[in-house]
Amino acid sequence: MSIRINETHCIGCGRCTEVCPGTLIELKEKKAVMRYPKDCWGCVSCVKECPVGAIDFFLGADIGGMGSTMHVESEGDILHWKIRKPDGTDKIIDVNRKDSNRY
Repeated sequence: MSIRINETHCIGCGRCTEVCPGTLIELKEKKAVMRYPKDCWGCVSCVKECPVGAIDFFLGADIGGMGSTMHVESEGDILHWKIRKPDGTDKIIDVNRKDSNRY
């Protein structure tokens, strides 16, 4: 599992550093960077917390992603899970925060 941080999109808010359970993300020169990418648990807490979509989660073949990447954008109570497939196509899965623990 791994994440990718797009430093050009990162605004240096530090939210990702606060939610990473492995304390693997730090701010350097007001930009988020991974200290130990190979130790990432794949919990996607940082992806969900990033307000500007600067963090992508790499969906490898081991979990059926075949090289896709995913990031999350929020709009009120709705989370838009945006998946970019290797062929360039996009898929969006909308999740309502209020209903996410219902099932």
